[in-house]
Amino acid sequence: MVDLQPISRIAPALAGRAVIAQRWTEATFLHWRVDAERVAPHLPPGTRPDVFDGSSWVGLIPFRLSHSSFFGGPPVPYFGTFPEINVRLYSVDELGRRAVVFASLEASHLAPVLVARAAFGLPYQWARMSMGARGDLRAYRSHRISRPRRLAPGGALLDGPRSHVISRVLGEPVQDDPLADFLTARWSFHQSHRGRTWFGANQHEPWPLQRAELVHLDDQLLAAAGFPDLAERAPDSALFSPGVRTTFSAPGALPRALPR
Repeated sequence: MVDLQPISRIAPALAGRAVIAQRWTEATFLHWRVDAERVAPHLPPGTRPDVFDGSSWVGLIPFRLSHSSFFGGPPVPYFGTFPEINVRLYSVDELGRRAVVFASLEASHLAPVLVARAAFGLPYQWARMSMGARGDLRAYRSHRISRPRRLAPGGALLDGPRSHVISRVLGEPVQDDPLADFLTARWSFHQSHRGRTWFGANQHEPWPLQRAELVHLDDQLLAAAGFPDLAERAPDSALFSPGVRTTFSAPGALPRALPR
């Protein structure tokens, strides 16, 4: 039995050259408990649900991505800055490495969407998005742009799923919280791509976290990812972070399983 990677707020050293750097800011982390059996069918081959306190977790995480740069170059103007909202799950591979699995990633610029889908297989979706702040409130909107658009009976356009999140930052620092560390101290992702399961690593300073609360949620992204009941109940965890700067190394495919 391979030992599980320990949960640590300190990122391990990034193996290989950093290929992408970017900032993640104004992030709201909403998470719901779910049975691991519900999550398992949504994970790539060679991985299984990671659990905390007997449950797996599904996250809805809106934020702003900015200052994207590649191979140590300068930040890319315009196309390197946009809102995102992710639905993510939590996985462990056969080497004991903890990671996230992205069920979907909404982004408001088409070019990064196409590049990320082609290069890494990440399930990016092009969406109309906006973000705003007023005092301690943070608001995020997303409306996926379906292609091709289809006409519903009566001629109405059918677009993709929407999400509208309003959270309140409570200002209470989060410290020594094992669940918060489990949900946010994640240093890699697993992703199905080209018939294989891929593993990519990232590194950043520890998330500066604060308590938050959900004020409003009108969301269809969780249902589109296969979890239609979650948006109907309050999240089991709500956190906020002003942000971090992160770097990624190039992902690689997991070894193929040996025939039994």
